Amino acid sequence: MSAKRRRKRKKNPFRSFVLLIIVLAGSVYGYHNYAPQLIGKTSAVHEAGYMEIPAGGTDKNEIRLERLGYTLSYNLHYKTPNWVAWELTDGETQGENARTDKFVPDPDLPEPRVTTKDYTRSGYDRGHMAPAADMKWSAEAMKESFYMSNICPQNHQLNKDDWGMLEEKCRLWAKRFGKIYIVCGPVYTSKQPKRIGEHKVAIPERFFKVVLINTSPRPIAMGFLFDNKAGRRKLNQYMVTVDSIERLTGYDFFPQLPDDIENEIEQEVPQLPPS
Repeated sequence: MSAKRRRKRKKNPFRSFVLLIIVLAGSVYGYHNYAPQLIGKTSAVHEAGYMEIPAGGTDKNEIRLERLGYTLSYNLHYKTPNWVAWELTDGETQGENARTDKFVPDPDLPEPRVTTKDYTRSGYDRGHMAPAADMKWSAEAMKESFYMSNICPQNHQLNKDDWGMLEEKCRLWAKRFGKIYIVCGPVYTSKQPKRIGEHKVAIPERFFKVVLINTSPRPIAMGFLFDNKAGRRKLNQYMVTVDSIERLTGYDFFPQLPDDIENEIEQEVPQLPPS
């Protein structure tokens, strides 16, 4: 079992009541008017923050979900995450829990929930944001990685090749440096993106991933931006500044860093670290 700072969520006897209120509010006002909801950890913990949790953003179509292996901001309008963030350690790159391939609706979201059938014959993969291969250290973490809230419609070749290559690179960096911090998610450039399935899951035009290696005396911050299509390019050709992804998404990544260090490293495109 990993020495995660997070703990397994305790069942909340008031959760059903809260979700009922959310559903009723959505039926009256529409999902566009939601204030952010937080499920699975207290607001005090959220205020304290973890290194990987971004700040800012103006999107109110959000439910915040705390998982054993990752934290997720879910967008009720697009039916995909806004972002998914997790800390990956050397120990967590190892484990005996096999990939389940059992995609299931997220039980913590209000109905109607996205199902695996929404992706059937859509032409898109069920693309993990927090990858299953990062969750082999826990059966529960593995199971939760297959919740549909952690999934986006993703081009098959991108998912298989370049996106998957970066996922593997992150695991190698975690092994080499002991710990890294990752945030990724979809990018919607159109106000009316194409949608798939009965539940109208929005198809992202792009995907971002930011990675922090908090080395001393100077951390390394990397930004990657992918079009949602086949690429087969070298990883350094996808690299951009973290600042540029912040401008694109409206989020402030790695806000726990001292401002002078954050400002310096996020305006650079570093060389890929050795793995």
